[in-house]
Amino acid sequence: MSHASPGVTQAMADWLDRQSALKGAADNTIAAYRHDVAGFLGFVGQHMGQALGTTALGGLQTSDMRAWMAHERAQGIGPRSLARKLSAVKSFIRWLAEREGFEPTAILATRSPKFQKKLPRPLAVDAARAMLDRVELQAPAPWVAARDLAVVTLLYGCGLRISEALSLRGADLPLGDMLRVLGKGGKERLVPVLPAAQQAMAQYLRLLPHPIAADGAVFRGVRGGPLGPRAIQKVMEQARMQLGLPATATPHAMRHSFATHLLDAGGDLRAIQELLGHASLSTTQAYTAVDTARLLQVYEATHPRARDSF
Repeated sequence: MSHASPGVTQAMADWLDRQSALKGAADNTIAAYRHDVAGFLGFVGQHMGQALGTTALGGLQTSDMRAWMAHERAQGIGPRSLARKLSAVKSFIRWLAEREGFEPTAILATRSPKFQKKLPRPLAVDAARAMLDRVELQAPAPWVAARDLAVVTLLYGCGLRISEALSLRGADLPLGDMLRVLGKGGKERLVPVLPAAQQAMAQYLRLLPHPIAADGAVFRGVRGGPLGPRAIQKVMEQARMQLGLPATATPHAMRHSFATHLLDAGGDLRAIQELLGHASLSTTQAYTAVDTARLLQVYEATHPRARDSF
């Protein structure tokens, strides 16, 4: 940021505060925005050989943007990550231009690099059940085995993100029929808790050798501290190798499987969107790996006009 003027530096801080306060962006998202925009401003300032103010930003040319993108690619940044960086830069510059009254044409007109979206790969029903059975067998200590099963059951049985499962606190206990989850962007949602998840949690809590305060983490590491996601990832890695499942059988795949299996059983796409906490229905569609034929079936079964005879 040494190549940005004090005014631009302060503007970026104001923009980040706005993203956090008004749009509810998570801390990790804010940190990524700060890193991406600061990196852009640092490169362009050095590239132009001057401290970047709003006038200099407004005067950027397409060649300057291409130079930045070429620099990022030379650093090993892939198309997907570069597209994310460009999106953050455009968002900040668009906001700054509206506030300061300049035209950032070259920046906003820069095309995002193309990349192939990675579609999630849910497990088959039998594979998901086998994963639950096998996860419990990985840990020598009974309470750790019960912990691992409880976490993975929440991912598959409730569609939680692993970060959401690991953020449970003592105040959330005991688990009832519904669980209030704080998801991405600080958005709350209610998810039903299946009896299997309640039972797995109850068994874990019976065996847990550590006390849980109301504001303390429910899931603990072997030394008693808060459990990190890597421990569950390793457990699932061991289980999937034993079961002969692909490397895509990750904790997040259990969440994909939750959504896909619900849809296969006749669940409504909108309802599944609410359960997953997605802002966009298109995101839910990707998670559930639905094809056009399946969407038409849902449409024909639920849309009032689709059921009318003409």
